[in-house]
Amino acid sequence: MYEDFVAVDRWTAEPQHCVWKGTLVAIATRHADATDIRFAVNGKPLWIAMPNLAWVEQKRRNGKVITDYLAAQAAGRYLKQAIESGYDNGRELYTMSTDEVLTHVAAVVVEVGHTANLPSLPVIGRDAHPAELDFQLPGEPHTVASEI
Repeated sequence: MYEDFVAVDRWTAEPQHCVWKGTLVAIATRHADATDIRFAVNGKPLWIAMPNLAWVEQKRRNGKVITDYLAAQAAGRYLKQAIESGYDNGRELYTMSTDEVLTHVAAVVVEVGHTANLPSLPVIGRDAHPAELDFQLPGEPHTVASEI
């Protein structure tokens, strides 16, 4: 899907490796009524700003919610199309409209068939082993972290 993908830049024909890095509500950080989805594109930070109104509009139109996983996928789909179409390459922040968010959300749902089929986040290296990723949450006494 769109949490870790390669898109080819329309103008330079160079591959752009895009990896989702995080989701942040921008109200506190930028004083914006948006949710920012951060990607690393060939190692450089890039943000997709999605208006929070899109969450409200999605619920109003069809009673469904935009989950964090779905928002990240929709932003990634938007980013891939932006790179492949040559849309103002080189920017660090792209701002989606409410309609763009809803269009990409719907397209992602069609692609995966159901939101339950969305990949989980965060992106973990394909060659990582579960034991290497062990961490301790409250109430989980039998983990490698408790031995450290």
